[in-house]
Amino acid sequence: MWGLIVALISGALMSVQGVFNTGVTKQTSTWLASAWVAFSGFVVAFVLWAIFERQQAGIMSLTKVDNKYMLLGGVIGAFITWTVITSMSSLGPAKAVLAIVICQLLVAYLIELLGWFGVEKVDFQWSKLIGIVVSIVGFIIFKWEK
Repeated sequence: MWGLIVALISGALMSVQGVFNTGVTKQTSTWLASAWVAFSGFVVAFVLWAIFERQQAGIMSLTKVDNKYMLLGGVIGAFITWTVITSMSSLGPAKAVLAIVICQLLVAYLIELLGWFGVEKVDFQWSKLIGIVVSIVGFIIFKWEK
């Protein structure tokens, strides 16, 4: 239950953040807004790490990460911020988030099916594919203009 609550909070925060970032972009630029998001996020995360987790994992533990490509999350995060801002300004918040979530679901399922990035491989299930297709149909209905 806790995981579901945190996931719902995450979705809500992502939607609000996307709107905020798009608003900043309208007054500055996309990459400057993305840089601000990354920098301010870094400061908050670093302070919270220093307060709560410094004893658990020192900064040098980053050098011990097995698959170094896993350290590219921040780089990917910069492009996530840019794509969210760009899609929200083009589609509007609701349509952009719906498309983003559908793509997240599709890619996450592929990662599980193929066992990419060290994720435990799962068996194909038609019900999950049908769920994704229903989501896509829902997006088409949601986007439909009279």
